[in-house]
Amino acid sequence: MEVILLQDVPQLGHKDEIVKVKDGYGRNYLIPKGMAIAATPSAKKVHAENLKQRAHKEEKIRLEAQALAEKLQGINLVIGAKTSSTGKIFGSVNAIQIAEALKEKGFEIDRKNIMLTADQIKEVGKYKATIKLHRDVKAEIEFEVVSV
Repeated sequence: MEVILLQDVPQLGHKDEIVKVKDGYGRNYLIPKGMAIAATPSAKKVHAENLKQRAHKEEKIRLEAQALAEKLQGINLVIGAKTSSTGKIFGSVNAIQIAEALKEKGFEIDRKNIMLTADQIKEVGKYKATIKLHRDVKAEIEFEVVSV
C-alpha cells in the first residue's frame, strides 16, 4: 500500500513523501492517527499540485533568507558583559544576548535559530555563531565579547 505522509514519521520518511508500507500498518496506524493518507491516483494529483505551488513559495523564502545571510556576513557585533579582573565573565554569553545585539542592528532573528560554536562563552574574546535562516541557508557571524 502506498501512502502520502502528512508529517515526519521516524524510520519511515519525511512529510510529503510517498512511501510504500504494509497494508495493516497504513490502514490501522498511519491513516487513523492522521500521519498519512492513502495514495490514490486523485490524491497523488492533488499532492503533486500542492508540491508545485509550495515549491514556488519556498524558493521565494529561500532567496530572501540568502539575501539576509549576505547582509549578516559583514556585520560586527560587540557584546558587553560584566567581568572579573582576570577576564572571566560573571555568568555566560548566550543566544539571547546575541539576538538582542542583532535586534539593535536592525535584524529580527529568533534566539532559537542561533547556535553558538563554543559550548559556553565565559571569557572575553572573539567567537563565532551560526544562524539558521532557512532549512538550506545558514549564516555565520563573528562577535566579540568585551568587558563592561
